Amino acid sequence: MDTQTVKLIVIDQNINSIIEFKQIIGRGTRVREDYGKMFFTIMDFRGATELFADPKFDGDPVVIFRAKEKGPITPPEEKDGGTEIGPEEKLVVEYGLPETGVGIVRDEPKKYYPLGVEVKVINERVQYMDERGKLMTESLKDYTKRNILQNYASLNDFLTAWTKTEQKDAILKELEERGIFFAELASEVGRDLDAFDLICHVAWGKKPLTRNERAEKARKKDYFAKYEGKAREVIDALLVKYADQGITAIDDIGDLQVSPFDQFGTPYQIVNDIFGGREQYLVAIKELQHALYTI
Repeated sequence: MDTQTVKLIVIDQNINSIIEFKQIIGRGTRVREDYGKMFFTIMDFRGATELFADPKFDGDPVVIFRAKEKGPITPPEEKDGGTEIGPEEKLVVEYGLPETGVGIVRDEPKKYYPLGVEVKVINERVQYMDERGKLMTESLKDYTKRNILQNYASLNDFLTAWTKTEQKDAILKELEERGIFFAELASEVGRDLDAFDLICHVAWGKKPLTRNERAEKARKKDYFAKYEGKAREVIDALLVKYADQGITAIDDIGDLQVSPFDQFGTPYQIVNDIFGGREQYLVAIKELQHALYTI
């Protein structure tokens, strides 16, 4: 949900609303210098970037590459400070978005030199659109709080729903459909927070914890004393994965197919050979979630 190192977004389905489009594209807008993530690429096979082009809101792409039908699908490499363009390729730097093909959006800091004098952007204004596509007239925090409280009248209501829902992505998607921007909200709050903490902090003023802080607190709980050997190693790996990517990266058995869990075997081997079966593994996940989110 809060993945910060997305460098490539592929659009290969019809998108029916500008809110959905902006939420998809928003996954790539996080800058992480420590991972070398300073830009992201959009591969658009459905023309959504043209349909929902909004330069006044999103700014303009720095480079647009329109792939030829029988030509290469990647843009030419930059060499010696310039870009090498082949006879069958077309590299376009322009306003707006491409009709088809591949759009490359780079959000590197820009400097401007009007009349030979260096100037810098010292302030900027960011505006958001609500679920109806209207510009918001209130702060992002106030808008988020109002939308959360429309779904959950009290903190207890939210905690009950969060606890009962095995896959937290269902709750987050429901809130996203109401126009809540978790990535932008986390950036405004100024900390790398779990969506759970963002919700509790913005809606009910609870002190937020980072995912690393939640993972460390969970490790100190006695829920996991009964797990030894490989089972405990998997639990620790789940906590590391949570701290890096959030709860939606570990709350489904299918998540066991990717690193670092593949070092323990296939999902079937992890669930059955290490934990003794599906039910036992799901119990371990519930205990982990309880350890993470106990207030």
